[in-house]
Amino acid sequence: MLAIAQDIRPGKSAEVFDGLKRMIMLGEVAPGIALLELELAQRFQCSQGTVREALLALQEEGLVHRLPHRGTRVADCTEDEAVEMFRLRHGIETRGIVRALRRPDPALLPDLTGLIAGMEAKALAGDEYGQTELDRAFHRRLFRAAGLPAVEPLLHRCILHNHRFKITRSGERRDLTATAKRHWSIVEALAARDEAAAVAAIGHHIETIVDVGPSIFGAAPEGPKA
Repeated sequence: MLAIAQDIRPGKSAEVFDGLKRMIMLGEVAPGIALLELELAQRFQCSQGTVREALLALQEEGLVHRLPHRGTRVADCTEDEAVEMFRLRHGIETRGIVRALRRPDPALLPDLTGLIAGMEAKALAGDEYGQTELDRAFHRRLFRAAGLPAVEPLLHRCILHNHRFKITRSGERRDLTATAKRHWSIVEALAARDEAAAVAAIGHHIETIVDVGPSIFGAAPEGPKA
């Protein structure tokens, strides 16, 4: 029985983590709301220990705050934090794409192409959250080719919070098909092995994610938002 329980627990914890993450990312649970372990255990039909594991993982993502004797609350999603994360992300990805081009990876372009196809399918299904998951996978796969594994978790958090801000705070109407298609210019520059074009493509992609972009990076040409 113990071996079976050990096999089940990580899967159930992942289910709770994924469910809560989706709700937070889509703004279904507002910042500052308390997440009570007992209530969540009843909702997900699991133990409080399993809920606690999921909440610890959400804390690592920066989506909740766990405070001693005060429980767990949904983290805020402020413009100030979003701006700093856009800046960090811009620097990481524009430098990373140059390193990726200088470190040949035969699987990179097929992997990225497949992820864009997945994003386009999510757009047709109207699944914005599913599309953001694939979007993050696209950028992390590209950055992985840069050979900087210690930096990748930082990039992941930046992209995650960029997406949360875009969905819950930017107030923009989002065209999911256009979001998916905006990634093709990055792949085209990589396929041409053109460093300047690749830096320009990834830079423009980040700079035009939401309307705060031009105020951070300077005016950018008009185009659909990521």
